[in-house]
Amino acid sequence: MSLSLPAEPPRARSLTRVVPELLAALGGGGDWFGPAMSAVVFVVDGLGARNLSARTGHARFLAERGGRKDVARSVFPSTTAASLTSLLTGVEPGEHGLVGYRVRIPGTDDAPNQLKGWETDGLDPLTWQRAQPILSRESAAGRPCFVVSRPKFAGSGFTHATMRGAEFVPAPDAGTGASIAADVAAQHPGSLVYLYAPELDGIAHKHGWESDEWAEGLESVDAAARSLSAGLRPGIGALVTADHGIVDVPRHRHVLLTAGDGLVDDVRVIGGEPRMLHLYTEEGRADAVLDAWRASEGARSWVVSRDEAIAAGLFGPVDDGVRERIGDVVVAARAGIAYYDDRLADKGPQNMIGQHGSLTDEERTVPLIRLGAFAQPR
Repeated sequence: MSLSLPAEPPRARSLTRVVPELLAALGGGGDWFGPAMSAVVFVVDGLGARNLSARTGHARFLAERGGRKDVARSVFPSTTAASLTSLLTGVEPGEHGLVGYRVRIPGTDDAPNQLKGWETDGLDPLTWQRAQPILSRESAAGRPCFVVSRPKFAGSGFTHATMRGAEFVPAPDAGTGASIAADVAAQHPGSLVYLYAPELDGIAHKHGWESDEWAEGLESVDAAARSLSAGLRPGIGALVTADHGIVDVPRHRHVLLTAGDGLVDDVRVIGGEPRMLHLYTEEGRADAVLDAWRASEGARSWVVSRDEAIAAGLFGPVDDGVRERIGDVVVAARAGIAYYDDRLADKGPQNMIGQHGSLTDEERTVPLIRLGAFAQPR
């Protein structure tokens, strides 16, 4: 059958290539960037290229530096755990294994949170995330590597799984982090500095990206990028990018899954997140679940089997050890909807407005904004 999945744009740049290209610049220049003495990658969680393009009046600095022109494609699913891991390992989710927000541990009914569930659910950062982190490899080879991020992330399982080997430098906000990153890059020639700002994504989840609160947050990010640019010494390059974009899904666009509606029949565990579900089915019932979801949701979501998803390359090349982490059925919203298991007692997640995770351009297209030594496209 024809799956009618969205095709990748011709010559699309992948988020997985960002850090390798920065390293190439430190080695004298690669395909994306000219040579640089040190490099900073400033990741603004949730700053999609489409979102930025619609709010350029609140991000004049970023817009003036090409915020609507040079872009990359995030991975699928377009969720922070998968995207940041791909950025920091250079491989796609099918290889590193973080294939969603909540992913079932094969052979169990547990589907831990891939950002926060490491300690509580016993995930081993050295084995559950299967690819070698780039910062670990580069640090072991003698390159100065730094992570500038919120203090609460220091020592977390996700940080250890994806950023081990780098020196962690705490920063309370994006503006402070930008100043620190510029200083660290100058003090350590040849260094690779990862600067992370999570605030904009949190604002979008709570208020939506079309809210006044998000616009105010974007202004703060823009000011931080301006500060980073001003603080870069000659010969140091910086890149502003993101892990995914945002789609607003108000409550009246929620699809609530309830007992008796047929969509949860034979579904043992629901993983993923509201716009990208992993459905782990009862033994031998995958085809029945696939048929039920296609009949009900096929007009507004991409509904594929695990084998179809792998064959289509949605998760990139899939290692044998990752295969069973993918749902028997994968559901990716293409309309402005979000799915919630309404049988759960905790209704708090249904208060989120900003969402991401699916295959749409709004969720997968992220900016590549060049500063300092990288200011001119190569």
